[in-house]
Amino acid sequence: MGQIKKSVQGTISRLKGNGFLFEQLVKRDFTHKYKRTILGMAWSVLLPLLQLFIMKIVFTELLGRNIPHFTIYLLAGNIVMSYYREATTGGMTSLLSNASIISKINVPKYLFLLSKNVSALMNFGLTLIVFFVFCIIDKIQFGWHFFAILYPVACLILLNIGAGMILSALYVFFRDMTYLYSVFLMLLTYVSAIFYSIDRFTPEQQRLFLFNPVYVVIKYIRTVVIDGMIPSFNYHVLCALYPIVFIIIGAIIYKLNNNKFIYYF
Repeated sequence: MGQIKKSVQGTISRLKGNGFLFEQLVKRDFTHKYKRTILGMAWSVLLPLLQLFIMKIVFTELLGRNIPHFTIYLLAGNIVMSYYREATTGGMTSLLSNASIISKINVPKYLFLLSKNVSALMNFGLTLIVFFVFCIIDKIQFGWHFFAILYPVACLILLNIGAGMILSALYVFFRDMTYLYSVFLMLLTYVSAIFYSIDRFTPEQQRLFLFNPVYVVIKYIRTVVIDGMIPSFNYHVLCALYPIVFIIIGAIIYKLNNNKFIYYF
């Protein structure tokens, strides 16, 4: 426990020491995404809305008839999946795309990963505003229980960082990861119950969905917003378990390969 505390304190200290560089990286990553686009940051709002519009047209009659507040149901799954996709795909290339800086300046390599995650988090924040606007339109009852959403969002942030650490390290050594991960993301989208309900499955099959950390976050948010309930204590533990495991695995991989990365750039 003491070793973990020292490691966290050391990480925070290094972040503060490289605060200016980190700030510039975040600005660069956020502005680069919208460079030479006409609508700029508006795409952060328009893209999930367009995706929602298409999915609602396609799936309402097929799968959404018996799902209460189907628009909110769709949007909750879509914004979580979009955030996970953006954060992890950006994180995967964070080391290699900054090889010229890493090879010249001795800075913590996770700074580049974190900058990608902060940029993705800013976009996610904009889509959350849209999500709450739709909740008002759909006459969702707001209450203090809505603050519980902060918990799965925090877990998702850490999950993205942990997954990004693993992916970025693997991508340095295996360039095929970009193709394999795109296929994996497509599969993950289909098994995250974004546009359908898992009620059609048997109880045993429904439990299999809980092995998907993205679905766990989506279900938590839907339970709070649509059902007006706070998930059980065990569900909170499950929600936190995935990011903890991913962070630990990612940290170990980074530590073991910290001095090897530069030879593969």
